[in-house]
Amino acid sequence: MAAAQRSFRELAPEAPRGASASRRATTTGQIKDFILVEGLRPGDLLPTEAELCERLNVSRSSVREAVRTLSTLGIVDVRHGHGTYVGAMSLDALVEMLVFRGVLSPGDDLRALRDVVEIRQALDHGMADRIVASLAGTSNPDLHALVDEMVAVAGEGRTFPQQDRAFHTGLLARLDNALIGQLVSAFWEVHTVVVPTLGLSVAADMDQTARAHGLMLDAAEAGDVLAFHAALTSHYDPIGKALGVTEPMTTGDSTP
Repeated sequence: MAAAQRSFRELAPEAPRGASASRRATTTGQIKDFILVEGLRPGDLLPTEAELCERLNVSRSSVREAVRTLSTLGIVDVRHGHGTYVGAMSLDALVEMLVFRGVLSPGDDLRALRDVVEIRQALDHGMADRIVASLAGTSNPDLHALVDEMVAVAGEGRTFPQQDRAFHTGLLARLDNALIGQLVSAFWEVHTVVVPTLGLSVAADMDQTARAHGLMLDAAEAGDVLAFHAALTSHYDPIGKALGVTEPMTTGDSTP
């Protein structure tokens, strides 16, 4: 432990006694460095507030403010009466910020939501090769069942957010990349929460969107990357029309 503490102090030296904001930022960084140097994992218990004050050579108020900041970011999890733990580090804070941004300042041209949709398209098209490779030659009855549900619900003039999310999560489930799944889910969440607040109507094209999911799945199982890209473009056409996007997103030569 002594060696770890020495390396920790080398990584996170005490800041000069300047502005309080600088000290708070430094304390936040020191706690993050401590987690890294000690090799702590999500769910591991951090030292008590008093122990952190002693180890970091900072005031109790600096530690409290730093912990509040890190808690907001999901880096630590404060469990009152039990202690402070390394957090799960989900993207919930990012989702909340982007949702608020989209609702607060969409702009006359709905620019904030258009930005989110562009990112969703970039992630989906960017991962297309790996998704298709992971599903080529497989059979996925659970995903086909979700497509059938989406088509049925769309036929009733209703949206299908639960099935939509489960479908996209399922497409990524075979990939050895947990972060891409979290990012796709985060931007999906922003998209579906913000659309109703802006009064957009895409229900008329829900059938196209629902059936595009089936085309995506068929293309992936057939190992057809070009068809997968084409189905993605069809998938995003309805929201693109609602946002006034006249040109579908392309991905170079691989997208029709």
